[in-house]
Amino acid sequence: MYETFAHTADVGLRVRSPDVNTLFAEAGLGFFSLIVSNLSDVEPKSRVDFHVAGQDLAYLLVDWLNELLYAFESRRLLFREFDVTVDQNGLTAVARGETVDEGRHVLDHEVKAVTYHGLKVEPVNGDWLAEVILDV
Repeated sequence: MYETFAHTADVGLRVRSPDVNTLFAEAGLGFFSLIVSNLSDVEPKSRVDFHVAGQDLAYLLVDWLNELLYAFESRRLLFREFDVTVDQNGLTAVARGETVDEGRHVLDHEVKAVTYHGLKVEPVNGDWLAEVILDV
């Protein structure tokens, strides 16, 4: 489950999940829900594989979201489905989506950067919690 919260001129993304893999997948969904307001209209037409090295989960989250931001900015890709595996070496993921179609997709926030301010990824009461602030 993901939700957004207001943070001055930025937007916060808070994700709760029973496991780390789902946490990172939900973070991807939450991230793209900010970029396109009708995320359910994004069709999983193409597949992109991601590999992000790292061991610190908080920094890995920032690097993961930065990879997704780069895919959006450089290739205009929107993603709606994520299969993510996090292990001691980093993250491996498959993201499915399509190129922005201005006729169908309603672009909402322009995410400029993923910040380290208020960053956390931690276990809470048997689940996982992540918070990250996005510069919009």
